[in-house]
Amino acid sequence: MSATLRPTSAHWGSYQVEVHDDRVVGVRANPEDTEASPVIGNTPVAQHHRTRVARPAVRRRWLEHGPGPDPLRGDPEDSYVEVEWSTVLDLLAGELDRVRSEHGNEAVFGGSYGWGSAGRVHHAQSQLHRFLNTIGGYTRSVNTYSHAALEVLFPHLIGTRAANRLFRRVPSWKRIREHTELLVSFGGLRVSNTWTTSGGRDSQTAAQAMRAASDAGVEFVSVSPLRDDTDAGVKSAWVSLRPGTDTAVMLALMHVLFSEGLADTAFLDRYTEGADRVRAYVMGERDERGNPGGVERSPEWAERVSGVPAADLRALARRMAEKRTLVNVGWSLQRARYGEQPLWAGFALACVLGQVGLPGAGFASGYGSMGNYGGGATPLGLPRMPQGNNAVTASIPVAQVSDMLLRPGQAYDFNGERRVFPDIRLVYWAGGNPFHHHQDLARLTRAFGRPDTVVVHETHWTATARHADIVIPSTTVLERDDMAASHGDLALRAMPRVVAPHGQARDEYDTYADLAERLGVREEFTEGRTSGEWARVAYERWRSLLARRDLEIPGFDEFWERGRIEMPGRVEDETHLGEFREDPEANALRTPSGRIELYSETIASFGYEDCPGHPVWLPGPVVTGADDADLPLVLVANQPGTRLHSQQDMGAYSASRKVDGRDPMRMHPDDAERAGVRDGEVVRVSGARGSCLAGLVVSDALRPGVVQLSTGAWYDPSGTDVTCVHGNPNALTEDVGTSSLSQGCTGQLVRVRVEPYEGAPPRVRAFDPPLGVEPFEG
Repeated sequence: MSATLRPTSAHWGSYQVEVHDDRVVGVRANPEDTEASPVIGNTPVAQHHRTRVARPAVRRRWLEHGPGPDPLRGDPEDSYVEVEWSTVLDLLAGELDRVRSEHGNEAVFGGSYGWGSAGRVHHAQSQLHRFLNTIGGYTRSVNTYSHAALEVLFPHLIGTRAANRLFRRVPSWKRIREHTELLVSFGGLRVSNTWTTSGGRDSQTAAQAMRAASDAGVEFVSVSPLRDDTDAGVKSAWVSLRPGTDTAVMLALMHVLFSEGLADTAFLDRYTEGADRVRAYVMGERDERGNPGGVERSPEWAERVSGVPAADLRALARRMAEKRTLVNVGWSLQRARYGEQPLWAGFALACVLGQVGLPGAGFASGYGSMGNYGGGATPLGLPRMPQGNNAVTASIPVAQVSDMLLRPGQAYDFNGERRVFPDIRLVYWAGGNPFHHHQDLARLTRAFGRPDTVVVHETHWTATARHADIVIPSTTVLERDDMAASHGDLALRAMPRVVAPHGQARDEYDTYADLAERLGVREEFTEGRTSGEWARVAYERWRSLLARRDLEIPGFDEFWERGRIEMPGRVEDETHLGEFREDPEANALRTPSGRIELYSETIASFGYEDCPGHPVWLPGPVVTGADDADLPLVLVANQPGTRLHSQQDMGAYSASRKVDGRDPMRMHPDDAERAGVRDGEVVRVSGARGSCLAGLVVSDALRPGVVQLSTGAWYDPSGTDVTCVHGNPNALTEDVGTSSLSQGCTGQLVRVRVEPYEGAPPRVRAFDPPLGVEPFEG
């Protein structure tokens, strides 16, 4: 019998899976998606891989000794005991009861952060948070690893509503093609990033839209240490700079505009607050605290800092003033120490040009960072699973999880508040893998050793699952019914189940329902509905909302039979802050001044040394460490192009790009020769906090002095002389916030040295099931 084709969707798009004898044997792109992501090629191997969690499992030491801190949690030699479902549910319900009765619900951390499901109903975060809210609440995290600095900073600059629209309602690529003359992107426009959206995308449109804009005459400038940070089909000029110096370049561009009379002073006077403070700082009349005397942030100064020739900076500033210019700051730039500053300086640069609020011009942050940014907007929302209300008010910035676990009761600063870390006794994680995206993984291991109990729902034995006491097997998106769409998507798609669950894996909804029954709140959690009935309810509620706006879509049964409906109410023509520019009095921003706050009195009042009241040059450790002979290189830990974060790292497409089973690290030929390493070798990459092994790829597509190792290799601490034998750069990165303002993640840049690895490299064990676990042969 031949294989059958069945439709599905994932974060990396909609496609078809080939199924034979209830197994996924292949994948095909949808015929209408001419640029489908190659990441779909990871699916067949990952779906049935030996690392699938097939049965409930309990860590042997926890089972024998009971709850409590354990520094051996996550040890590569740790073992698990597979148990029956009734046993694990009884154990987990009892532990939840104990922690809540002895320490309160604030002692439970609901750590669901990540990309565990592309579905609108079987969404890991929504499911977990609904369950925890039903049993009295939990300590939560706020903001994202991707762009926490942006989320915290911009409400101060333009108000919360306008800041939200900066994420959701920006000019589409079609409008850029029509209106923009020059797009200057700090951090590039990496196409592989656009393959990913939270709920997938009906078709991949970003790359061809960029190329269409380029073909129509839009000029592109990519400011990045990586030459290939912009698609090869886009005619783009490359401005090569030292990592971490984008703010210096932006300040120098403003210096040219001010000194040559190219600044739009009329715009600054009418629409902004504090432009005089910014100008005085840039011109060297004032320092970052407003005191007389400072450093003139001229192109010559910026050349010494960034390596970009002063003449090139002057020429770029003049071109930006002559043309309708859009300034884009990629999300990656804020994931570094003082990550607020390139965002703030980029926005200030757009204001000094006077083009904020014009069609196709002004400021953006996200083009080339995710597939739906610039792909339209769906202002009427999408179907969703309600999470309920959290009775616990405690929260932490998302990238502070290690500090929270290691420093209970200690104070920290965040966005003008002095907060105290809660005392967490139970960590409940679902749909995410912090041992991929968090910094300083050795420190995170110490942090995970502190709680009484760690619970993880997982599809695979990730590093996070291997740090858990109780591991619950969950179904994948291919093993359950759901529906998918992302913000701004072209269509809502049905996601019918295509294969049976692996082993004893269950839908998380059913797991939580049975836990809720043991805790006496099943009816409150389920409201008498199955997950399939919740899908219908979510869809029909959305349908009713659309009907109130005179938008008609078919009923749920017809939608499910069709498998896809065009997205109603989708819009493309947006000019960010256009209404404000048209009439700043009638459409005043929700800021203290009602205007754009280039100088924020509110932020200045916080008194943070690491984030003053206007954009300034604060050199991060990768810049200040430039003379460190022991760590001469800057490692750029960008997003991988072979998978989404760490998902399906064992898949065929991801594996095909590895070198000797390790993730590839790119290095300039001059640096490779200097370090005595050769293409195809396994090398040791070392920093101040740890080390990892990687497979070397020699390439001139990056600036000398820079190496590039993407995140997402499954963390493997099984070696004896390196922190990770598989190539996870977060074995090297520093676990410190961007600043006291946003406390965002800083995993993008770190200083390292590269040297040959002597002897036979240790075997990668990341894809071996832990001790005590028998792979399921289904």
